Amino acid sequence: MAGKDQTDKETSEYRLIRDLAEILNDTGLTEIELEKTGLKVRVARMQTVTATALPAPHIAAAAPLAAAPAEAADPAKHPGCVKSPMVGTAYLAPEPGAANFVAVGTKVAAGAPLLIIEAMKTMNQIPAPKAGTVTAILIENGHPVEYGEPLMIIE
Repeated sequence: MAGKDQTDKETSEYRLIRDLAEILNDTGLTEIELEKTGLKVRVARMQTVTATALPAPHIAAAAPLAAAPAEAADPAKHPGCVKSPMVGTAYLAPEPGAANFVAVGTKVAAGAPLLIIEAMKTMNQIPAPKAGTVTAILIENGHPVEYGEPLMIIE
């Protein structure tokens, strides 16, 4: 009887993995994780990123300047970067047709709403972590965001 129980368990785990993979396809997420009694399953999708090479500039940059542009090019390293606290769909306005919470140049107070991230049919308001001026909005309205993805820059 132990052999049949083991086969049933393997079949149900296989079905669970297939169901999670189907959820990834249906929602456009890149990763999903589930943990329940004695079982932890993580299903992730490989993403293909296509980059277009730009022609190399004819002017060589000085070595000391190389570190600064690389840091400036990565918004996640900016000290005023607001990162996504969750996976979901980002909305810049409180409801369709309404004005955005903020725009580039908007002065915000700490705790002021910046955007909403919808996750599992729940609307989560994302507050400003500090007071300052919004200098960049790095996402588009209605597009998916990943955990830790840079959303905005506040200086």
